[in-house]
Amino acid sequence: MSGIVLSASVRQNLLSLQSTAALLATTQNDLATGNKVNSALDNPTNFFTAAGLNNRASDIGNLLDSIGNGVQVLQAANTGITSLQSLVSSAQSIANQVLQTPVGYSTKSNITSAAITGATANNLLGTGSPATNATVTGTTDLSAGLTDTGTSQTFTINGTTVTLATGTGTGTGTSPTKDFTLANIEAAINGTTGVGVTASDDGAGHLILTSTGTAGASDAIVTTGTAALFGIPNATVNGTAATTTGSLSGETLTIGATGGGTATSITFGTAANDVSTLNELNSALAANNLQATIDSSTGKINIVTSNDAASSTIGTLGGTAVSTSGAAFNGLTVAGPVVDPNSQATRASLVSQYNNVLQQINTTASDSSFNGVNLLNGDTLKLVFNETGTSTLSITGVTFNDAGLSLSTLKAGTDFLDNNSANTVLTQLQNASTTLRGEASALGSNLSIVQIRQDFNKNLIDVLQTGASNLTLADPNQEAADSQALSTRQSIAVSALALANQSQQSVLQLLR
Repeated sequence: MSGIVLSASVRQNLLSLQSTAALLATTQNDLATGNKVNSALDNPTNFFTAAGLNNRASDIGNLLDSIGNGVQVLQAANTGITSLQSLVSSAQSIANQVLQTPVGYSTKSNITSAAITGATANNLLGTGSPATNATVTGTTDLSAGLTDTGTSQTFTINGTTVTLATGTGTGTGTSPTKDFTLANIEAAINGTTGVGVTASDDGAGHLILTSTGTAGASDAIVTTGTAALFGIPNATVNGTAATTTGSLSGETLTIGATGGGTATSITFGTAANDVSTLNELNSALAANNLQATIDSSTGKINIVTSNDAASSTIGTLGGTAVSTSGAAFNGLTVAGPVVDPNSQATRASLVSQYNNVLQQINTTASDSSFNGVNLLNGDTLKLVFNETGTSTLSITGVTFNDAGLSLSTLKAGTDFLDNNSANTVLTQLQNASTTLRGEASALGSNLSIVQIRQDFNKNLIDVLQTGASNLTLADPNQEAADSQALSTRQSIAVSALALANQSQQSVLQLLR
């Protein structure tokens, strides 16, 4: 074949035809594969760059399944919280029924005072005699004075010894005369510290002893020793002479904390902060779960526990209204509550219903899982958002069984006995509801973050794959046009080769 010699024109046309055929083959391959870069030989830079982009897109795509599972875990937890919120609302309805159920006691703890003369709702103090200081009046006429020879005279008042001063008169005997006049006696008493009385006379020779206290049993006057010399009997003066008669004025009353209430301290009177009317008394008793009524015909005051503390006994009573002999509340005993069996049976049934709801709260929280992860049972969800593991989100779960929501099983005969116990449960349920709302908000926020990252990763994959495609994919329109042009060029080259060969055919004709 080396001996074959082609003319220049034929050779040129043959080379052109070969080049066109090669380009046409490449173009057809691009059209067939859709790529303009099919190997590193086509374009090393584009090939390896595109491969890197596609690999990253593939890695991120693998994470999308995990992210999608994370979304479902959050959705499962959110569904669980919605159900738990409904169950808490059911429990609240049960507790509210307790408040609408008749009180569980046929008689609540109470105490009724003695009759108070003239007491009404607008005047609890009554119209009895006002309190006065204890007073003793002697019956012996001391105007002529008393004379004693030889020894000093003493007597005791309220435990304090009073010594009579020496007189100035004259008398018989071996020792100076001691004259005891009314003035001497008054001076001796009034000049002695601690006797608790003042001495005076009525102008007719009668000695009067008056307590320096404030009209109460503690202002008694006790005289001993030679006091009988003055016509004052040896006695304790208190009770009637030192206390009120049928009146609460000036008395105090304290009541210990009742049913979780605040201890009460009352002073009866008309001064600022004193109590003199039924409304004022009830205002003072309200914080201690107590209320009062008055019998308008007898003036007796009844104090009873409110429905909130129906299961409780009135706290310990104290004050002068209790301790003073003859006072309104002296010697009285507080009556305890008396159970109403029918009402308590109804309340026991409500306890059972409430406990059933708590059991459903436990099972609902336990069932709120997806693919083995339960954010309402203390599990933690960790999501990875990028191929290097540097972008993550950890969501710590909660425990939302009854204990986790600070709720506890109730006991018949112990709980729901009165309004206070129902209100305590309602407070717990309200706190549980607030906790659920807070967690629902947190889950919603985390779900939003995960979904945003999920959408971001999807879009990023598209960006990476588009970038890779731009580097390697062929433009079908361009390749089709190139193929058509090359086909045309090939036809022209074939025609040109034929024309070039025609000149040699002419020579051949001449030789014939």
